[in-house]
Amino acid sequence: MSVRAEISTPAPTLLSADDLAKQLSCSPRHVRRLSDRGAMPTPVRLGGLVRWERSAIERWIAAGCPAVARLSD
Repeated sequence: MSVRAEISTPAPTLLSADDLAKQLSCSPRHVRRLSDRGAMPTPVRLGGLVRWERSAIERWIAAGCPAVARLSD
């Protein structure tokens, strides 16, 4: 009899538009549109990559997905 330990991989801290689309049941394009109009937390830009912090997205969803105010530069 062998006992096999399952190793779970931790959830990523940063989410892509594809990851968010799956979580929100929408398309990646819709995620980018929401972000562009300031309706969701601001993404983190890493070179050419755009990612969202999981914790910020979870707080945003828990709050009922309110529009997020952006400061103008």
